Amino acid sequence: MSSADGPVTVAEDDGGQVQLVDAASAEVLQRRAAGALRAAGARPGDRVAFCLPSSVGLLAAVLGALRTGVVPVLLNATLLPAERDALVADCDPVTVVDDEAALARLVAGPPVDLAPVPLARPMHYTSGTTGRAKGVWTGVLDEDEARALFDDEADLWGFDSSDVHLVCSPMYHSVSVRFAAGTLLRGGRLVVLRRFDADVAARAVARHRPTTTFLAPTSLGRLLRAAALPDRLQGLRLLVHAGSPCPAPVKREAMDRTEPGAVWEFYGSTEGQFTACSPEEWLDRPGTVGRARPGRRLAVDPDGTVWCHAPGYARFSYWNRPEATAAAWRGDAFTVGDLGRLDEDGYLYLDGRRDDLVITGGVNVYPVEVEAALADVPGVEQVAVFGAPDPDWGQRVCAAVVGTASVGELRRRAEERLAPYKRPKEYLRVDAIPHTATGKVRRSRLAGDLGLQAPAGAGGVEGGGRVDGAGGVGGAGGVGGAGGVGAGKAVGPAGT
Repeated sequence: MSSADGPVTVAEDDGGQVQLVDAASAEVLQRRAAGALRAAGARPGDRVAFCLPSSVGLLAAVLGALRTGVVPVLLNATLLPAERDALVADCDPVTVVDDEAALARLVAGPPVDLAPVPLARPMHYTSGTTGRAKGVWTGVLDEDEARALFDDEADLWGFDSSDVHLVCSPMYHSVSVRFAAGTLLRGGRLVVLRRFDADVAARAVARHRPTTTFLAPTSLGRLLRAAALPDRLQGLRLLVHAGSPCPAPVKREAMDRTEPGAVWEFYGSTEGQFTACSPEEWLDRPGTVGRARPGRRLAVDPDGTVWCHAPGYARFSYWNRPEATAAAWRGDAFTVGDLGRLDEDGYLYLDGRRDDLVITGGVNVYPVEVEAALADVPGVEQVAVFGAPDPDWGQRVCAAVVGTASVGELRRRAEERLAPYKRPKEYLRVDAIPHTATGKVRRSRLAGDLGLQAPAGAGGVEGGGRVDGAGGVGGAGGVGGAGGVGAGKAVGPAGT
């Protein structure tokens, strides 16, 4: 341990939209932030809430807290005041840091000793797609557990002092802190986007030549379309994606533009990590999310629920939610309610979330299966499949599509690859598909977002937003309102 202070250099690029820092400067900032928190009375096991955009200062404050056993609670910076206040009240922090001036004071505090690695995981709230968001809590780990937790991530991805890691996702996405910490504490450097913008990210790739990065599939697709992105991503040894299914055309393009072996994915959640999948494994078994990570074992119940037997240092609970915690654990195995299947070699294939299931006429339809069938239709940029209320079937299968593909093309592909009950009954052309801040599609809310919540009668879907095989998107009321999709307007006939 050391509390030495020293000079700090945090460079900025692209008009302040990008920040750069090396391990030595980040270490000084972490010690100062930890000292400021200690001076303010924060002790191991206490919570400190942060509600700010991504920055080097925020990351330094988070890691400084963690390396003294103080648990940062990372909140989405775009939350409305009432939403933020509800989470703050739930986590009961000793202080809240929600403006840049307060953050600047933290990283200017008196330096203190730090543990070599984080002594806890940050507390993140789950996306809350099925109800009230839950805080994921691990408490403070002992020295051996903390080292094992850190090495589990850093060793898997091989972070070392030669790495330059590009941080594209917000800090309230759990992977951002894990990858950044692994890079800095192994001696590497960071390039931090204040917020994700595909053009800014492309320029950062071209100028700063990162060796590693993580992107949600939606952001990856946008980055690959950015004009400033070099045709070949030289030097990028590791491009990892996760958070939602990645369309096969996007993944294949990423593979084509990177070095062999660079494009990996993993399956995990706020609660814990399940698998990792190399590009070679995915090419051999398209659609898999890989096999169990080191130290873990996967199991699938007869109903398809996926469980992960995890090491002790990966254990978690839901903050002040003992019933939810009990439901998530079975011995040393936990589940987050996802559904899947294992092949004979232990490779996992996900069928979706139990909460995303479309039950139509009493039969289960898994949206990710339908999405996979439609994703490589020419002209499809994004597709999300969901259920909408139906007076006859209970739910009908619907697909929201970004791109130029016609309904006829989509229907033909569905007929080629899907049983009749799985084929979407309606297609809706939209400007964009709404995602959570961590890149996940909220399928359970799509019907409401697209004006399909009320059962359709003979006159069509309320708001005029239906697209079927005979017609296009209806009036401008079809996709709109503050909770709507994209620009809040219909975008022309999808049936042509």
